Amino acid sequence: LKHRAGAIRRMFSAFSLVKEFYINTGMKRLFLLCTLAFFLSPFPQRGFADVPQVSPVVRQAETYLKNLTTAQARFLQTSPGGGQLVGTFYLDRPGRLRFEYDDPVEDFIVADGFLIYFYDAELGEQTNAPIGQTLADFLLQSNLSLTDGLNVTAVKRSGGLLQITLVQSDDPAAGSITLGFSENPIALKKWRITDSTGAITEIELFQLQTGIELARNLFIYVDPKRFEQPRYND
Repeated sequence: LKHRAGAIRRMFSAFSLVKEFYINTGMKRLFLLCTLAFFLSPFPQRGFADVPQVSPVVRQAETYLKNLTTAQARFLQTSPGGGQLVGTFYLDRPGRLRFEYDDPVEDFIVADGFLIYFYDAELGEQTNAPIGQTLADFLLQSNLSLTDGLNVTAVKRSGGLLQITLVQSDDPAAGSITLGFSENPIALKKWRITDSTGAITEIELFQLQTGIELARNLFIYVDPKRFEQPRYND
């Protein structure tokens, strides 16, 4: 299946601009909701006093994300070429998340509080990285911020959503992320990643539930091959 090939890499883009946001020198930790790669050396943290003119709606969105402890939602992932995949997203902050695609796609992403794993079913192998080296750290860290190391480049209401666009302060050309929120009450509905070439990947969330109890084993990496039935010669 064409959709199976590289599904993890596409989600990497959708949830993190991993390769696009890696910094070649030292790999600073940048941000971005989506991701899976925030950089080996965290950039210096700044207090709110350093960013005195942040819009109240940006602060409201930031507070919402900080208070988001557990969540589960269906998601629709749209790739730059227009291909779409669906699945289920699980979040248990700080430190844990899971993206699981619907059948027949068997790829998945899971963060266990220390490492984030990317399983490619087509290759039958996983790759992993410390969460703190990935963009996922933005969403998973306890002290989440939409301003430290980031610039808000646009705040607008469009398509029935409050949309907040952010770029890295030290490398704005690397790409951007736009977070889309419903209002009254505020809730995360989508995020859109635009990479340095202008390619766009979008994740839309549906049936979002928050503040729910999630099984801890959702956030443990288990090699699917462990449960394959052995094959014997006739």
